[in-house]
Amino acid sequence: MLDMLQNWLSQTGLPIPFAIWMSRATVGIWVLILSAIANYLVKRFALSTLKYIISKTRTTWDDAIVQHKVLDRFSHLAPAFIIYNLAHWPFTNLPPDTKSHYVSLVQDGVLIYVILIGFFVIDAFLNAALDIINRYAIGKKIPAKGFAQVIKIIFAGVSGILIFSILLEKNPTYFLSGLGAMTAVILLIFKDTILGLVAGIQLSANKMVSVGDWIEMPKYGADGDVIDVALTTVKVQNWDKTITTIPAYALISDSFKNWRGMQDSGGRRIKRAIHIDMQTVKFCTEDMLARFAKIRYISDYIQKKKDELARHNAEQNIDNSSLVNGRRMTNVGTFRAYVTAYLKNHPKIHQDMTFLVRQLAPTEHGLPIEIYVFSNDIAWANYEGIQADIFDHIIAVIPEFDLRVFQAPSGNDFRTLRSTIIQ
Repeated sequence: MLDMLQNWLSQTGLPIPFAIWMSRATVGIWVLILSAIANYLVKRFALSTLKYIISKTRTTWDDAIVQHKVLDRFSHLAPAFIIYNLAHWPFTNLPPDTKSHYVSLVQDGVLIYVILIGFFVIDAFLNAALDIINRYAIGKKIPAKGFAQVIKIIFAGVSGILIFSILLEKNPTYFLSGLGAMTAVILLIFKDTILGLVAGIQLSANKMVSVGDWIEMPKYGADGDVIDVALTTVKVQNWDKTITTIPAYALISDSFKNWRGMQDSGGRRIKRAIHIDMQTVKFCTEDMLARFAKIRYISDYIQKKKDELARHNAEQNIDNSSLVNGRRMTNVGTFRAYVTAYLKNHPKIHQDMTFLVRQLAPTEHGLPIEIYVFSNDIAWANYEGIQADIFDHIIAVIPEFDLRVFQAPSGNDFRTLRSTIIQ
């Protein structure tokens, strides 16, 4: 074919060197045209047919493959196949050595193109796989993005080695053997990447952090939800909507708090103390007990406790003329019993988790009565509302037990005291 074209161009009166050059250029153009036709046919018919079939299926994972253009990138191999197999056409009548040299150059260029296309196909496929995984609950439990980035880096390295082996006409193992001497330099240049890679593997293997977790890391100003776990960084959206980026290896080397356990348990801790003025703590009189017995939550408790103490004091021949003798009920103890009963009957308190209403050691701020329970609603806004409602009620009910909340004197207290002294 090339000889026929050269003869025809020569007969038209063109100089022979120019006719040879024109014939080879023409054949080369025809090869490119054939590759373009192959590319068109693959995309117009084969690719369109596949996309149509995928759009009709009930599964959704194949839609992600189309969305991330895996098939589109794969179709770019069609013209490469044509050019590679027809690379000898423009050089048919050259000497064998010269012909082999030029054909090798063209085919090496095609191979480099194929390697790059292969890498982009793998990149698109991994993006599609990541999209599919994130549609399911498992996507929030494992940092799939970090794994995908590791695989991309590995394939990028392999692609680079293959390309250099083609350009320098060396066996790929030649470059692998040279990596040993470059290890120190690589470790120095890619220190953060390597640390991040190792940390990412540890974070994934130990399930230390996943997308959706609430973590606290004061050192980096992070307090919020994890929105992204990448190869070298973890992004946290704080409650004020700012975003903090933390190096992945910092989560391994430093300490941080993960609230996932609370979220998975279904209960959120309420831990707060009310300080009672110790000057208001006293034994209960009969009038006080009669008043307390009218309170619905502790009416049975008052009666059972009175009977228990009466039996004990009778057995011990206690002189009841003094409240100091024997066992007596106190207003603060009765108040604790009321708080316990109130929380036991509260619909928003988790009854199957730690439940304590305890008295702590007295301090200069009074006698702390600590409430240590769990709400059954872990949503932040709901939890704060539940906690506020509980303590609104408890603080309001304290005077009913002849108790008073300890509060440091305010300016108004001093003004009242001054007015009293002046009067």
